Amino acid sequence: MAGHSKFANIKHRKGAQDKKRGNLFTKLAKEIIVAARMGAPDPAFNPRLRGAIATAKSQSMPKDKIDAAIKKGSGELDDGENYEEIRYEGYAPGGVALIIDCLTDNKNRSAGEVRSTLSKAGGSLGESGSVSFSFARIGILQYPVSVASSDAMFEAAVEAGADDVESDEDIHEVTCDPDAFNDVRDSLSEKFGDADVGRLSWKALNTIDVDFEQAQKIMNLIDKLEDLDDVQYVSANFEVSDEVAKQLENAG
Repeated sequence: MAGHSKFANIKHRKGAQDKKRGNLFTKLAKEIIVAARMGAPDPAFNPRLRGAIATAKSQSMPKDKIDAAIKKGSGELDDGENYEEIRYEGYAPGGVALIIDCLTDNKNRSAGEVRSTLSKAGGSLGESGSVSFSFARIGILQYPVSVASSDAMFEAAVEAGADDVESDEDIHEVTCDPDAFNDVRDSLSEKFGDADVGRLSWKALNTIDVDFEQAQKIMNLIDKLEDLDDVQYVSANFEVSDEVAKQLENAG
């Protein structure tokens, strides 16, 4: 697997998500709030909300927190917060391109925090459109390998309308066209349950090979960005070899 897939696997194996559980629930709640605000508060009639709830459940987010987020989004509970989607583009050390997707109630705060985090790590914030041309929008779903064999997952995903499936010893990663995402997700959910990850993402059209030292710097930067309350996801166009991936897993 390339780039973001290896990065996701390394974080999974090192238990990074468990350490950030509270932060993760906050981000999941924001996505539910925005999804409920943009469409019907009933997930049966709101595909984005349905997906946000499924992802939250797969991460063991408590039901009361999910319900509260839906009520906030629908206006039933008004906490005065109004989140909007903001996308920043920039560079990590070594010229690796980054797309940073945020949900925020304060654009000035978000921009300042993202710019500062990039600068401290030797990166930089770019203009809108400075790197997005080198990425394609995709739908992505990730399942643990325990739910199905690679052949079974591939067959089910292709039948559902997916473009590709990559499997390793830990996860199956299904990718599809954004327009097919809801259908693919719903079809796979019927067969295998809710995916651990299910969202629209960015796929690099061209990648940059990095060594162990560079990869460490990039991954540390992405971790710091994702620790920011307003940052939902970070996509990058770096590539690591299997050897470097193993070194990263073993690094403290």
